[in-house]
Amino acid sequence: MPTLIDSLKNTIESEAFCNRYKKNDRDFTRNRALPFSHLIYFFLNLPSAAYRTELTGFNKTLTNSDIAKAAVTKGALSRARQKLDHGAFIELNDMLVDHHNRHFNPLRWNGFFLMAIDGTTVSVPAVKEIAEHFGQWNPRQGDPCPKARVSQLYDVLNHISVDALIVPKSIGERQLAASHCMDLCGDDLVLLDRGYECFWLFKLIRSSGAHFCARVSCSKLKIVKSFVKSGASEEIVKLTCTTDSAVKCKQLDLNKNAMKVRLIRVNLPGGETEVLITSLTDRNTYEIGVFADLYHHRWPVEEDYKLVKSRIRIENFSGKTVHSIYQDFYAKMFTKNFASIIIGSVEGRIERISSGRLHRCKANFTNALAMMKHHIVVLFNRPMEIVSSLVTMVQDLIVGALSEVRDGRSEPRRFKKKSRSKFCAAYKPIS
Repeated sequence: MPTLIDSLKNTIESEAFCNRYKKNDRDFTRNRALPFSHLIYFFLNLPSAAYRTELTGFNKTLTNSDIAKAAVTKGALSRARQKLDHGAFIELNDMLVDHHNRHFNPLRWNGFFLMAIDGTTVSVPAVKEIAEHFGQWNPRQGDPCPKARVSQLYDVLNHISVDALIVPKSIGERQLAASHCMDLCGDDLVLLDRGYECFWLFKLIRSSGAHFCARVSCSKLKIVKSFVKSGASEEIVKLTCTTDSAVKCKQLDLNKNAMKVRLIRVNLPGGETEVLITSLTDRNTYEIGVFADLYHHRWPVEEDYKLVKSRIRIENFSGKTVHSIYQDFYAKMFTKNFASIIIGSVEGRIERISSGRLHRCKANFTNALAMMKHHIVVLFNRPMEIVSSLVTMVQDLIVGALSEVRDGRSEPRRFKKKSRSKFCAAYKPIS
């Protein structure tokens, strides 16, 4: 961890990084109370309260003071953030993920990184500029609600958002999935839910060298309907290009040759049947019995969306401009990933603790995220000779607040209407 922190800190505080992500050549050239690097750290600190409150807490942590006041005004912060391109947080996240994959011995499944692609929508502030950029949801009752679409390529075993996007709602999930494919490698296995099944997307995944396993509708594709009717447990078939996929294949320069895929029937505990389609056609290497559990590994991406909406409060944006939406989103994704990597660094200790207990344990992710508030500022702004001991202290706090996992428990899905929690930019929480 200290090596990772040192590498990120050197990048953040470098002149080259500042030059890449300032909006104007004249920006961040004078010695200000809120320099470029401090502005980055401020947004990585998960701001959710009023500017004044956040600035006071940030300055108190930065200066290691018992009592502190805000070093800059909220107006100065507002003006400074207009000069910062959100691409800075995307680059930092790419660095974070790359360092993790090369140095942290990440978890794999049969040699593959398990990657899930999934999307959701998030509410954005009801401001004309934002609504015009991201689009609106028009319910049958009530006023239109501005919405943005979010999609991510998510490492489900290591709980890391490898690639995350927030875009206008008009952009579809399959189109975003195609963007994520640029980040795929030959040792990735992509897990997809229903709605993503289409010939061109499967072709695009395979063109990167990666493999896929997707849940498909039992009533759409002809080969799937025939498979379900046959009663077979698995079958290797040829998936042919549809008319719609042919157009997309031409746009993406993909060949339209038929693909050899494997259909697998999974009988669910409730008596329902689901069908999986996969490019893992080697029956000797990948026996049919592993696929139900393999597809179940996709679930953490659903839990991650619940976490970012309820714990990080991704919809509680700190500004009322399109620019601030992008900054907040990508900064919070970085901090979430940073917390995941710290948790991953103590998995060995957690396993040893679990071995002596009736139920296995896992890190409390909510608790770890809560510790990122101000701790992340400390880790990036203290002398490197003491950072190692500070990291150990944070790791000890994580290990000291474990949660028990009771395997086999399940709750029925409830589809009752829930009241929607709104975040008002004019009424920020105190922390």
